[in-house]
Amino acid sequence: GQNVIVIVPGANLLLNFEDLKRASDVICKAKVVVCQLEITPAVSLEALKMAHASGVKTLFNPAPALADLDPQFYTYSDIFCCNETEAEILTGIPVGNLEDAEKVGRMLLERGCKLVIVTLGAEGCMMISGDEAIPKHVPAGKVRAVDTTGAGDSFVGALAFYLAYYPKLSMEEMIRKSNCVASVSVQAPGTQSSYPYRKDLPQDLF
Repeated sequence: GQNVIVIVPGANLLLNFEDLKRASDVICKAKVVVCQLEITPAVSLEALKMAHASGVKTLFNPAPALADLDPQFYTYSDIFCCNETEAEILTGIPVGNLEDAEKVGRMLLERGCKLVIVTLGAEGCMMISGDEAIPKHVPAGKVRAVDTTGAGDSFVGALAFYLAYYPKLSMEEMIRKSNCVASVSVQAPGTQSSYPYRKDLPQDLF
């Protein structure tokens, strides 16, 4: 179920600041804004700034990761969510266990992050918060993985959903439920084609 991913950005890099201006009303009225690095980084950063200025919750996934990531990404992200590979690129520390995940999470907090989530594949996630002294490991359920491509996006998308529609849940519970959604996606081949519809998910996720 492990994967190798090649990114061909294509039209993604055509998204520009003028597009952001045209979408500013939507961005500033959103419940959650999710950004990543598959578009021009400066455009993603500006979107985070626009959302932040309007009090919109921001969720940032530094994928594909940049070793020289603009430091402002850390401070304008309410939730900074990265996988083991991205965490290593950002910090220079290989992530092979929960202790490593905690270490890189604390390093990212020192750079200005408020809440860091390090996704760990079959091991679930490590949540490191500036408001809590003890990090939390949120395990994932055991499943038979067929194709893990897109699992990270499935997790981030589910987390954004819970942030927007179930904001009173604890962050730990949101992560647990997002783990469950991502676990479903790895049991089918493909990326978007593996993402489940709400009707196909257990009702206790809602």
